[in-house]
Amino acid sequence: MSIVVMKFGGTSVADADNIRAAARRAIRTQNKGHRVVMVVSAMGKTTDKLEALAYEVSRGKQPPKREWDQLMVTGEQVTISLMAMALEGLGASAISFTAAQIGMVTDERHTKARIKRIAADRIHEQLDAGKIVIIAGFQGVTEAGHATTLGRGGSNVTLVAIAAAIDADVCENYTDVDGVYTTDPRLVPTARKIKTISYDEMLELASLGANVLHNRAVEFAKKYNVPIHVRSSLNNRKGTMIVPKTESMERIAVSGAALKDKIARISLKRVPDRPGVAARIFHKMATHNVVVDDIIQTISPHKTAVIAFTVDLVDLPEARNVCDDLARSLKCQVMYEDHMAKVSVVGVGMRIHTGVAERMFAALAKAKINIENITTSEIKISCLVNQSQGVKALRAVHDVFELGGKRRATKPKKKKTRRKKK
Repeated sequence: MSIVVMKFGGTSVADADNIRAAARRAIRTQNKGHRVVMVVSAMGKTTDKLEALAYEVSRGKQPPKREWDQLMVTGEQVTISLMAMALEGLGASAISFTAAQIGMVTDERHTKARIKRIAADRIHEQLDAGKIVIIAGFQGVTEAGHATTLGRGGSNVTLVAIAAAIDADVCENYTDVDGVYTTDPRLVPTARKIKTISYDEMLELASLGANVLHNRAVEFAKKYNVPIHVRSSLNNRKGTMIVPKTESMERIAVSGAALKDKIARISLKRVPDRPGVAARIFHKMATHNVVVDDIIQTISPHKTAVIAFTVDLVDLPEARNVCDDLARSLKCQVMYEDHMAKVSVVGVGMRIHTGVAERMFAALAKAKINIENITTSEIKISCLVNQSQGVKALRAVHDVFELGGKRRATKPKKKKTRRKKK
C-alpha cells in the first residue's frame, strides 16, 4: 500500500468545522487504499497569539529562545489531539504524536532548529495497525530533551522530512491557496497558477519570499526525490506538482517572480582590506544564528573595503548587536538600512536563454525604479530596491515576462438602438 503524507496549515484547521473537513479528507484518502500520515499546524492565528503573549510578559524584550520554543510547540499539540478526536468521531482509527514521541531529533539552535533524524519505526507500526497517524508540525526535540522549533513555515519541513523518513509516495500540502502561482496573486491580480514546477525553481522562489513552502522543505524534497502536491483544502481540484526538472521546463526563460519586502541592508565601511577580516565578520554572524544574504564587497584605493549584506528584518536586532561590536573592534563604520525589498525572477530556462537580465533591468528603468544591488545565480536574477517601490517592481517584471493570465473580462453591455418608425 502506498503512503500519503498530508499537511494541513493553520487556516485549514482554524476551527472545529475545518478540523472535521480535514479529517474527512484523510479518511477518503485511506478508503482509496492508501496509508495516511497527517502533519498539522497550530489552529488559525494561535502562533501569532502566543508570540504576542510572550512579548507582553517579557515587556517587549526578546524572550529567552529556549522558553520561546517551549511555549510555541503547544499550539500544534492542541491540534493533533483534536484531529485524532475528530477522526475517531468519524469512525476512523487514529493516534497523535508530538515530535518528541516519534524521535524527531534536531540540533540545539532554538527557533531555527534543523532535523538530524527521525525514528520512523513507531510511525510504521501504527500505519501497519491501520491507523491514521497525526504528527505535530513545526517542532522537534534535542538530544537532551529540550523542545525546539523549525522556524516560521516549519510544518512544511516536517511534512517532507516525515515523507522522506517513511519512504512516502507523495506529500500533499493543503493550504488556503490552490497551488503555486507565478507570483503572489494578492499583489499581482493577473498571477497565474503553475501546473508543474521544478525543485530548483521552487527552492529559489521559496528563499526569495514565496510563502507557499519553506525552502528547507523543498531542499528535503529534492534530496530524497519526494514529489509535493500543493493544493487547496477548500476544494478537490488539482494544484501544483513540484517535481524534478524536465526538458519542457527549459523552454520558458522565466517561470515565476517573487518579492521579499522585509529586508535590512548592513554596510560595514572602511573595513581593513586584509585576509581573514571577512571570515571574522561572517563567523560572528553565524555564531549568533543570523542568516546572511546578498553579500557584496567593494575595494577602495586606501586599502579598505566596504562589505554590505542583507538580513531579514526579524534578524536585524541580533545583527545590529554583532555589527556594533565588530565596528568597535575593527575600527570601521557601520550603517543600517531597514527599508529594503528584493524583487526576483526565477526559471531553469535562464541556463539556455539570453537577454533575461536586460529585459528585467529595462522594465525597472521604465517604471522609474532604482536598482540598489544585483545578485544572480544560474536560474535567478534579484534586484534590491527601496521597500516603497517593491510591489511596483514586482508588477513590472511580472508583466515584462508575460507571466500572468488575462484579467477576467466583463461582457460589454449592448447598446439599445431605437427603431425608426417607417
